[in-house]
Amino acid sequence: MSEINRVYYNKLIRDNVPAKIEAKHQQCEYRKITDVQELQQELFKKIKEEAASLSMSRTKEEFLEEYSDLMVVLETLIRQLEISKEELIEVRKDNLIKKGGYKHGYFLNWSADVDYRSNESVQGIPL
Repeated sequence: MSEINRVYYNKLIRDNVPAKIEAKHQQCEYRKITDVQELQQELFKKIKEEAASLSMSRTKEEFLEEYSDLMVVLETLIRQLEISKEELIEVRKDNLIKKGGYKHGYFLNWSADVDYRSNESVQGIPL
């Protein structure tokens, strides 16, 4: 196989991907990540990829598919980090009490509170 026919991904993939490629009589090269820290790093990168795909879904079917993809990554990280269901429930409950939910659909146009912190810049661009 020539270099011209290769597409380089250099990213974490799902377990069934190599078999699917080989079932189509195509070649691929992959390696098993054995270092826990490297796997966690790749899973954190995968969250961003899957969340971006989820944010672009426009139908219920697309949403469910992308949501499922993101949840598989998050559940893998939860196991890797040895986080219990009880911890998740407690932290989520505390988070809702502290920050609230999205029931009212508030959209912040501006604020004079210069101490307010967001995960985005003031123009909605991710930091």
